[in-house]
Amino acid sequence: MQSNKTGRIFLAAIAVNLSAFSVGTCLGWTSPVGAILKLSDTTESPLDYKIKANEDAWISSILALGALAAPFIAGPLADKFGRKWSLLASSIFLVTAFVLMMLAHHVSLMLVGRFLQGFGAGFVMTITPMYVGEISTDNVRGATGSLMQLFLVAGILYVYSIGPYVSYLALQWCCLIIPLIFDVVFFFMPESPYYLAGKGRKVEALKSLKFLRGQNSADTVKEEMCGIQKVVEESMSNTGSFKDLFTNVGNRKALIITAGLVAFQQLSGINVVLFNAQSIFESAGTDLDPAIATIIIGAVQVLSSGLTPILADRLGRKIILLISAGGMCLGLTALGAFFYMKLVADDISQVLWLPVPALVIYNIVYCIGFGPLPWAVAGEMFPPNVKSKAASIGTSTCWTLGFLVAYSYPSLAQLGSYYAFWLFAVFCAIAFAFTMFIVMETKGLSLQEIQNRLNGRNSDEVEQ
Repeated sequence: MQSNKTGRIFLAAIAVNLSAFSVGTCLGWTSPVGAILKLSDTTESPLDYKIKANEDAWISSILALGALAAPFIAGPLADKFGRKWSLLASSIFLVTAFVLMMLAHHVSLMLVGRFLQGFGAGFVMTITPMYVGEISTDNVRGATGSLMQLFLVAGILYVYSIGPYVSYLALQWCCLIIPLIFDVVFFFMPESPYYLAGKGRKVEALKSLKFLRGQNSADTVKEEMCGIQKVVEESMSNTGSFKDLFTNVGNRKALIITAGLVAFQQLSGINVVLFNAQSIFESAGTDLDPAIATIIIGAVQVLSSGLTPILADRLGRKIILLISAGGMCLGLTALGAFFYMKLVADDISQVLWLPVPALVIYNIVYCIGFGPLPWAVAGEMFPPNVKSKAASIGTSTCWTLGFLVAYSYPSLAQLGSYYAFWLFAVFCAIAFAFTMFIVMETKGLSLQEIQNRLNGRNSDEVEQ
């Protein structure tokens, strides 16, 4: 194992996460497009009228409904046809969605496109953590598992940067090309050796492992292959069901941890910030051009997300999550205070600078912690026989709350934006306590060691 190389692991992880880049374009899409759709002047809009508040809410939130439905289809497909081919299929939904956006001259067609964007996003965010967790060695799993967040925010920045400066139609073409690039690149990557071993395709599993470990001889990966085969056989001897996620002690603990983390990820209000970044800066009335401020936030997200692959296997997941929850709480509290002062104070010229650093702090700590790590943890917490089912529940939990948060924000904003931001800050404080007392550290542990700890077994008991 010590002689294994990690370059090809990262190559495959980067290739698969091009799909996450495409999902990022969907998440960031409403920021520049929403600003156009809300203008009375419809010259740049694909519609011939200004959208209403309820239409704005649905355009922002319906993506989450598509992502909510997808995991229960994506999980079984990943088990039946493989992680690789199921992920390649996700591009069909994303390409179709952007074609519909080109043709959209009414909100109804735009909503269908947004739903399909969400469906593709649900496929990607269900299967990608499974694939990355299964191709990685123990010493780089935290880093590779964190790449999804980096590519998500890179896709968001891509849209933030070009959206305000190109036509609506040109933006759709710029987004459509990304899933096609993903298909071409990821087509040449290997299938997960865990999946292949589970299907009895041992020769293909060994070939996949040799490629991923950068080895020419089967002897150099024989020990790891035996370990994979043992884990898969033990897991498959007891075919998992949704019931097993709740009746097995280890699975139940893992489900509480992973579902809790993705729940707080959404309750932090991240989709509100991503979907409405440009509008938030416009309502704040800062001296900085809202489009430029949004690009700054997107750049901060990318730079800070780049830190997580470096830090995750050094500091550990838990300490980073604690820093993330505390920092988000601070940033949201400050942002809420700004909008409250804007309402009650006669002159806020002295604090017009506050929204940008508040959102910068919020995005930095989100992108190093609660953005990437819930998915990294989810990819390593479950045995193979229930992994796809757990991924379906985790992803659906994420997007159910994502929909509720995104849909309710326009109504909360009409009452006062500070209500929404302070509510998100309270959830971040609860997330801090949840991480402190519930979340288990997985830094440096093998997948089998994680299972042992979740089930209350020690290494000696396992060996006997």
